[in-house]
Amino acid sequence: MPRLDPRHYEPARVPYEVRRHAGTPDTLGVGRPGKVGLLELAFERIGGRTELTGHYQKSPLQIMRPLYFDPARPDLAVTFLLSTGGGILQADRLRTDVRCGADTAVHLTTQAATKVHRMEHDYATQLLDLTAGPGAYVEYLPEPVIPFADSRLYQRTVLTVDPGATVLASETVLAGRLARGERNAYRVFASDLEVRRPDGRLVALDTVRLEPARAAGGGVGRGGDGGRVGGTGRGGAGVTGPAVLAGHDVMSSLYVLSPLAPPARVADALHEALGDCGLLYGVSVLPEDSGAWLRLLGSDTRACAAALRSAWDAVRRLLIGVPAPELRKT
Repeated sequence: MPRLDPRHYEPARVPYEVRRHAGTPDTLGVGRPGKVGLLELAFERIGGRTELTGHYQKSPLQIMRPLYFDPARPDLAVTFLLSTGGGILQADRLRTDVRCGADTAVHLTTQAATKVHRMEHDYATQLLDLTAGPGAYVEYLPEPVIPFADSRLYQRTVLTVDPGATVLASETVLAGRLARGERNAYRVFASDLEVRRPDGRLVALDTVRLEPARAAGGGVGRGGDGGRVGGTGRGGAGVTGPAVLAGHDVMSSLYVLSPLAPPARVADALHEALGDCGLLYGVSVLPEDSGAWLRLLGSDTRACAAALRSAWDAVRRLLIGVPAPELRKT
């Protein structure tokens, strides 16, 4: 369908927790110029390295050209995802599609944290559809999402992974602008992460529904099998309870889908990497022995970032025998 058809950039389903905030903005409405951001990337292996062979972008989404600075993997196309809008605003609809062909090697990251600004009307959505072909090695490791006070965001990530491909994907969300003392003041942060096979079969579903101010079950934690764990209370208590964020300010997840090592060995590598990090974390194997995943909680953003990098480095060394490169983003 046409790229600017709402059926293309609007999610097929928006969770009730977000949808109930739908409204008509008194500024630029849904679909107006600058409110629909589209990014489409296609990578193929050509010669000895991965090349960007397809590229479409519509502001505010764009990229820098792929860079090749990983000394251990000179074939790896490192691509920075950018936004010219300074963050996500009310009524924004953002969609990114990435296709990584057979035997490609791609690293995707954002240049900075994703800021979700205050919203008085409606909500915002952010969609990512990433496909990895046979033999592909793909890393999707964005910087954190920071939901500001009164923001409303739904993000959906769909990873379509060939059984012969490897995908490392992470997600980090902060409680707010911590340096300003802002914690869990957003209206709602909702996220779905799906792992599928090329035939569309669902392998794993991970969901989050966080509503700090909603009483009696408004805060909902994640579960690797799609489970929902509720919290209670107002003024942030709905997401700070022991079954949700447990009073922490940072939640990070890392999903490792790969046939290059047994899932139990991947899980062991994650445990070993975070064994003395001093953070609260858990590791388990994903359904159908498709890989393993990690979730960690903490209140020190630097400590959490360092722990997530240690996990990334350990998995890289296990799966492809090389360390994680240094990424300079300043």
